[in-house]
Amino acid sequence: MNLNQRIEVMDTTLRDGEQTAGVSFNAGEKLTIAKLLLRELRVNRIEVASARVSLGEKQALTEICSWAAQKGFLDSIEVLGLVDGNLSVDWISSCGCKVVNILCKGSLRHVTKQLRKTPQQHLNDIIQVIDYAHSKGMVVNVYLEDWSHGMIDSRDYVSFLVDGLKDRGVKRFMLPDTLGILNPDQTYEFCKWMIDTWPGLHFDFHAHNDYDLAVANTYAAIKAGFQGIHTTVNGLGERTGNAPVSSLVAIMNDHLHVENTLDEGALMHVCRYVESISGMRIPSNKPLIGESVFTQSSGVHADGDNKDRLYMNDLLPERFGRVRRYALGKTSGKANIRENLKELGINLTEDQIKAVTQRVVELGDKKQDVSPEDLPFIIADVLKGGHDPAEDKIHIVNYSLQLARGMRPVAVVKIQIYGKEYEDSSAGDGQYDAFMKALWKIYDSLGKPHPVLVDYQVTIPPGGRTDALVAASITWNFQGSEFKTRGIDSDQTEAAIKATLKMLNIVETKI
Repeated sequence: MNLNQRIEVMDTTLRDGEQTAGVSFNAGEKLTIAKLLLRELRVNRIEVASARVSLGEKQALTEICSWAAQKGFLDSIEVLGLVDGNLSVDWISSCGCKVVNILCKGSLRHVTKQLRKTPQQHLNDIIQVIDYAHSKGMVVNVYLEDWSHGMIDSRDYVSFLVDGLKDRGVKRFMLPDTLGILNPDQTYEFCKWMIDTWPGLHFDFHAHNDYDLAVANTYAAIKAGFQGIHTTVNGLGERTGNAPVSSLVAIMNDHLHVENTLDEGALMHVCRYVESISGMRIPSNKPLIGESVFTQSSGVHADGDNKDRLYMNDLLPERFGRVRRYALGKTSGKANIRENLKELGINLTEDQIKAVTQRVVELGDKKQDVSPEDLPFIIADVLKGGHDPAEDKIHIVNYSLQLARGMRPVAVVKIQIYGKEYEDSSAGDGQYDAFMKALWKIYDSLGKPHPVLVDYQVTIPPGGRTDALVAASITWNFQGSEFKTRGIDSDQTEAAIKATLKMLNIVETKI
């Protein structure tokens, strides 16, 4: 399929996405996200605020517009305004913004029941705002809020409104499925009707995900001929969220073959940054950006990939700044083990690979996670008749953690490096933080490099038992390379310390 279209992507993470329950960005975070969206991901437009919300929102918009004016992006900055006379336009204009997205009513029931006005009264009010915005030198787009219900229940009203606005200098008509009620068949039909009825107008589609159809409906809108789509990073948005930009970039490139400006290679950086400051975790199986989506678990798949890429599709991880991995667990085969050994630079005989594979499968049967970083320990255990801690380069001799109410936790740590013991202490913001600070004091005194902690996740199985095992998974960055270690214990801090000890011995082999 090739629609010979050029699609404008308007990302509304900073406006509609911020309506996600529990998500709020400060001015600095908004500016950073705006820069990432426009300069790295290369979306065409961003909607960054709603008018008259707060002083903080005004500060953020002013900072974004100031930066955008200096860098040539001011025409790409948009703000939602209301049909409220001159108030929204003046508020937006005072911040230096040049594009207003006026929120109009796209269904008759919204006009009559919420505004308690006639269609003509509402149209007159909209025209007054448009004319005033134009007098201020601003570009005007209009949202037809609840347009999907309007098409189902009151199509004559939709026609009345668009006919009344089409010659008023509106640059884009933005049509939301505000409550996420449409399916792809309805979306295609309604969008095609809009295109056929007003072929000279520019239409954007704005999807919501209440039926988990936001991406499918956006696909249908593009197929029907719409020139613009709205997205958010990681699908943030009211209730179930909006159409995720990560899902749509590959669909536009691989299925619809429509021209767009998005940079696939920047996707992960942008999505991970928004994840970190929004507090909304990306599901591990989220297409393109989830942690496990480019991980093959089956040994049959690894074998097929190795022979002729038999289990690969066009979504190559390298397109999105990622790499393919092969999971270790009870479905692993020798091909999975070989791929991971190759990544670690470890060479084993066929018999040794067979023995290691068997041990990995046994661990998988016990529901234990096995990471590539665990392989050296498994190999030592299997090939040497059991892992001897004495063979490690670094040992934790002992430690003491003190926690008292009203006082910062304190850790005293003694470690052994190549047979020599070192000890130090430190306070911290938590017991593990105190432990790490004491540990790094030892390393710094010896001039030894150490990695940076990138991510720290704790997994506790359901059931509510106080003695349940805790799995601490810590991601580290050492000299530009990321790796993960895990520790398991009934105590969360002890689990993290076990993961840290694994890290110390892995790093020691790299120095």
